[in-house]
Amino acid sequence: MVTATQSTNSAAAIYNAINANSSSLGNAGSANSVTATQDRFLTLLVTQMKNQDPLNPMDNSQVTSQMAQLSTVSGIDQLNTTLQALSSSMTTSQTLQAASMIGHGVLTPGNKVDLANGTAIGGVNLSQSASNVQVNIQDQSGKTIRTLHLGAMPAGVQGWQWDGMNDAGVAVPTGSYTFTIGATQGSSNVPATALTYGVVNGVTPGTSGASLNVGLNELIAMSQVQQIF
Repeated sequence: MVTATQSTNSAAAIYNAINANSSSLGNAGSANSVTATQDRFLTLLVTQMKNQDPLNPMDNSQVTSQMAQLSTVSGIDQLNTTLQALSSSMTTSQTLQAASMIGHGVLTPGNKVDLANGTAIGGVNLSQSASNVQVNIQDQSGKTIRTLHLGAMPAGVQGWQWDGMNDAGVAVPTGSYTFTIGATQGSSNVPATALTYGVVNGVTPGTSGASLNVGLNELIAMSQVQQIF
């Protein structure tokens, strides 16, 4: 026969066990909340089983369900740890791959062109083939100083070169200029993306991946590189 004293002691024992466990696991809980939760759950479960009423025992299905939920939380925590380690490894690998690009020329989205020693290089990415492509180069005031007629071009990334002359055949000063692209197929416009040429001179690691230090475009994500020379 179960007495009232046993019920009172059961509640007190559970309360004391939880508080004792919380105190002893204070530091561990800060370092690993999942481990602390598991320890508290197991302490509570064992204490309940020790002090349960023999005439009204615990429901096995509820215990099983709680343990399954706890196992799921632990599994998710381990999965997060694995994914973080994998992400860190991939970032390191990407940085090493990016380092091999130092010294190489690349085309990336942008509308700047750098004129040096009478030569400038740019690019265009055409969504489809075009029967006529032209490049309009502007000075710092926005005035068009040279129009390059590139003629027909296939779809994809294409490069172009400027000799540093304006439309009057006079050499313009060395420096940075901007440009726009015009492309048509018959009477229809063709979507075209302007590409800036630059030389990779460094790699900057980051949480979202490595970035390339590229001339006029400065920091560029590797995913933005359209062509490598």
